[in-house]
Amino acid sequence: MFRTSDIVLIAVMVSAAALTYKTKREAEEQLAAVQKIQAQIRYEEDTIDLLKADWSLLTQPSRLQKLADIYKSQLGLEPVGARQIGGLDDIPVKPVTIEDLSSQRLGGMADSSANGPADDKDPVVTGSTVQ
Repeated sequence: MFRTSDIVLIAVMVSAAALTYKTKREAEEQLAAVQKIQAQIRYEEDTIDLLKADWSLLTQPSRLQKLADIYKSQLGLEPVGARQIGGLDDIPVKPVTIEDLSSQRLGGMADSSANGPADDKDPVVTGSTVQ
């Protein structure tokens, strides 16, 4: 009635159908995961847009001025006068300490560091060539 080749072909067709079903189910699961992630992205983008709108509303200069006027006594805010703005000359110079002086390289013959010239040769390049 059935030959061996018929049984083998039926088994191949059944396994191909099972593989096709499995592949389709995995693809649908992946599509659902992608759609879920896209929905999360849209939600986050909407949240970002809402927060940007809130921030621009909260940082309006007119609103900040009203708040500064209301809480002037608690904050101690005063308008900046033209004489309050200083220059570089108004900043005090940092005092020099012994540690700062000792950490500097002395240079010349008094410098005994390992970064000096090699082979006791003069590091000055004159541009002349030796013949």
